[in-house]
Amino acid sequence: MNRINTKEAPLPIGPYSQAIEAGGVIYCSGAIGVDPTTSALVGVTIEEQTQQALKNVQAVLQETGSSLKNVVKTTVLLRDMQDFAAFNAVYGRIMGEAKGEDSPLPARTTYAVAGLPMNALVEIDCVALQVIRHKVKQPKIAGGTMSASTIA
Repeated sequence: MNRINTKEAPLPIGPYSQAIEAGGVIYCSGAIGVDPTTSALVGVTIEEQTQQALKNVQAVLQETGSSLKNVVKTTVLLRDMQDFAAFNAVYGRIMGEAKGEDSPLPARTTYAVAGLPMNALVEIDCVALQVIRHKVKQPKIAGGTMSASTIA
């Protein structure tokens, strides 16, 4: 298991990690719409806070070499279910752009809750796949490795 932390997203305000990587899977803690440089909530609307929360999730995922494109599951907490349609519009646009039209959107669960940290309107957590970059092995030849000019 590896702990993931980045200054590009708000630092944890309690005894937890921004994310944990285990077995090539990234488990991101809930993110609210806090600006990591000011530690203040961004905006007063569900749209503004949703956009910032997803930016924060993206920053944590980027620290692992992953991205929103690799998200397979999200959990969304809304302070007011009346915000569901407005939240959905922003979430759908951002996740749709990240995933592209050929990839499915993540599975998702959405709950209404009595309250969130800092009186936020939305909190989003996710599970994503880690991008594994394989080193290309160069074929061995006597005296070194083969280059493109050797092959040509």
